[in-house]
Amino acid sequence: MPLSLPLDNRERCPIRPHTKGMKVVSATDSSLTGEASAMRTSDAGTHHRNRSASMSDSPAGIGIPDQITTPLGTFDFFDGVPLPETTRKLYDGLDFIRGVDVFLNAVPGASLVAMRRGFRSVGVDGLNVLGLTDPRANSNSYFLTPNTETAYGTMFIDLHDGPVVIEPPTNSLCVVDDFWFRYVADMGIAGPDKGEGGKYLFLPPGYDGVEPDGYYVYRTATYTNWVVFRALAGIDAIKQTRVYRLADAENPPAMTFVNLAEQVLNTVHSNDFSFFEEVDELVQEEPAGTLDPERAGQLAGIGIEHGRTFAPDTRLKNILDTAATTAAGISRALAFFPRSPENFVFEGASWKEAFVGGSYEFLGNHARLLDARTQFHYLATVITPAMAHAQVGAGSAYTYTAQDSNGRLLDGGKAYRLVLPPNPPAKNFWSVDIYDTQTRSLLQTDNPYPSLMSLSGTVAEEQDGSLVLWFGPSAPEGKEANWIQTVPDKSWFPIIRLYGPLQPWFDKAWQPGEIEETSQD
Repeated sequence: MPLSLPLDNRERCPIRPHTKGMKVVSATDSSLTGEASAMRTSDAGTHHRNRSASMSDSPAGIGIPDQITTPLGTFDFFDGVPLPETTRKLYDGLDFIRGVDVFLNAVPGASLVAMRRGFRSVGVDGLNVLGLTDPRANSNSYFLTPNTETAYGTMFIDLHDGPVVIEPPTNSLCVVDDFWFRYVADMGIAGPDKGEGGKYLFLPPGYDGVEPDGYYVYRTATYTNWVVFRALAGIDAIKQTRVYRLADAENPPAMTFVNLAEQVLNTVHSNDFSFFEEVDELVQEEPAGTLDPERAGQLAGIGIEHGRTFAPDTRLKNILDTAATTAAGISRALAFFPRSPENFVFEGASWKEAFVGGSYEFLGNHARLLDARTQFHYLATVITPAMAHAQVGAGSAYTYTAQDSNGRLLDGGKAYRLVLPPNPPAKNFWSVDIYDTQTRSLLQTDNPYPSLMSLSGTVAEEQDGSLVLWFGPSAPEGKEANWIQTVPDKSWFPIIRLYGPLQPWFDKAWQPGEIEETSQD
């Protein structure tokens, strides 16, 4: 007997049985519930014997019990067929699982949608508008783990109206990532111009027009792409950047600059139902086929599909809201308590790295490193192959922890100390910045730069050359130069950065101490 599920203001069941000439009953139909009850009670002994005999002839492990208890609830079946209420609960569970998977796998895209929204809120919108952190990033705004040591330029380019040209500054490190946070190009020192400057031409999806000579040409999978510029000579050099449409190459418009360091904006993606709206914004803007079929299928499974209005009913919206908060919790477990040994920099220590697996595409042994991708993008930004090819004296190295020496979470109301052994292995300089565990942004304190760095020239060394850094709501007497303020009733985590890491770092011959709780006297 075919059956349909009761609607009860829920989405219709996707099953559409052929019903011509048949009676279709609802799951609340008394004839159905009575029949199900009869199946369980009438002639119980004979029914049990018949079923037992039948099951005894079946290979072990291919059936299902009449009742199973799972993390998603308890489910009831009649001889392998889910009963009506169980069927409803199973579809709720499927939508929940799909929502969790979408969150974990779409964090990269949602992150860039949120970043673009934040930029637009302060006027960084359009090819001739470049955001700057002058003189450097501070804690006024919400960015994922920025540093407070170097100046950046950043913007989005939109290729809907045709190819775009970027002229990066000389002696710079610049990266272009697509709207799903996949690598497109390096420009500058790590790019084909080798830091000498040049013209980069970015072509939109499906472009079949002329490709003029004199450009480094890149095709992108998405119309929207994120660009970040870092010039070793600082802000003045970044302001030499030029971005314009190929059609305007003969007379490019002048650039306009917005100092993000003087603004208050939020570039961090949501952790509730709004997350799915952020992802839908990306999906609607970009061509179908931009994303791999598996992730696209997950999105379509909850109603996010190119050309289709995302309008979940109350039931699905509530499920997705719970899925988002659950997945955000999972992301935080991956970030602060990863379970892969590869995440830990030193044996027996709490110091971790956010980028693991050695692949900027998050691939290992022909498989996608799903946890590694979520962990990285929940904490950080920028994807480039340079991340996977660390070189002595070049680039930078990072390590972080959210625990003290006893494994307890760092508490902003308590006092701590961190000992860095003599001669931190950095060719250029070292730094320590601290972040808010909720927002993964710079911790907001009385000092807009919650950090210490060797370039300041004020951090005091011990007699043996080691450095003792202090953290807490107030500075220990006489230790003000080596202190970073924290906030009571808030947790925090530090990131140690080595700019131009040297051989002792790669050999693990130099290791920071664990963060130790101390007296606040």
